[in-house]
Amino acid sequence: MSRVGRVRSASMAASRSFLRRRVAVFFTFFFPAILVGIFGVLVQTDGAGAGLFTEPASYYVPGYVAVVVLFTPLSRVGSEVARHREHNRFEKLATTPLTRGEWLLAQTLVNVGIIGVATVLVLALTTALTGASIVLSPLLLVYVPVGVACFCGVGALLGAFADSQDGAVTASNAIGLPLLFLSQTFVQPTLLPEWFHPLVALSPLTYFAQGLRQVIAPASTDAGTVVLDLGPLAALGVLAVAAVAFLVAGAYAIPQTD
Repeated sequence: MSRVGRVRSASMAASRSFLRRRVAVFFTFFFPAILVGIFGVLVQTDGAGAGLFTEPASYYVPGYVAVVVLFTPLSRVGSEVARHREHNRFEKLATTPLTRGEWLLAQTLVNVGIIGVATVLVLALTTALTGASIVLSPLLLVYVPVGVACFCGVGALLGAFADSQDGAVTASNAIGLPLLFLSQTFVQPTLLPEWFHPLVALSPLTYFAQGLRQVIAPASTDAGTVVLDLGPLAALGVLAVAAVAFLVAGAYAIPQTD
C-alpha cells in the first residue's frame, strides 16, 4: 500500500472512531455554540472600546473560531496519543508500514475536516445571533487548516509526555484556557500589562487570531492594539512555520513502543 493509501485508511478509521464518541461530537460542535450564545448574545458588545467585550461584534469572531481550532486538536490528539500509549497500540503500529508521522498526519486531516464543519457552524451562528459583519475571504480556507495542524502537533506532544489519558486532557485544558484569552482573541492587548506582551507574541494562537481578524473582520482591526503589527500573510507564514515545527516534534515524540 502506498503512503497516500496508508494515510487515507488511517484517516477513515480515525473518523469512525470520532463519530462513535457522542460526547466528543457534542463538545466539538456545541461548546463553541454555547460560547457564542453566552458572550455574543447574553453579554453582547457595544463598540465602546473600553473594557472586556466592548469592541464591535466582528472583533470577537476570530476568538470564537479559535475555540474549536485550539481545543479540539489539543484534547482529541492528546487523548488519542495517551490512549494508544496506555493500550500499547504504538507497539502494534510499529509492526505495520504506517509510520508515526503518517499516523499523526491522518489524525490531523480528520481534525481539519471536523473543525472545518464546526467553523462553518460558528460563523453562521455568530453572524445570525450577534449581527457581526464578516468577509468570507479565501484565506479563511488556509488559516483554519494551518491552525488545526499547529495544535494537532502540540496535542501530540502533550499526549506523548502526559502520564495518562486524563492527564493529557487536563494538560490540554491547562494550556488551552490561558492561550484562548491571552492571544488577542477576546482580551485586547491594551488591557494587559506591557511586560506580558512578549509572552503574547510567543503564542501561535496570537498569529491565528490577529491574521484571521484582518482577513474576515478588517473593519474591526483598529479596535485595540496588536502586539506585533503583521499583515495577514506574514502572520500566516509564522503560523505555518509553527505548525511544521510542532508536527515534526509531535511525530518524533510519539513512542514507537511502550
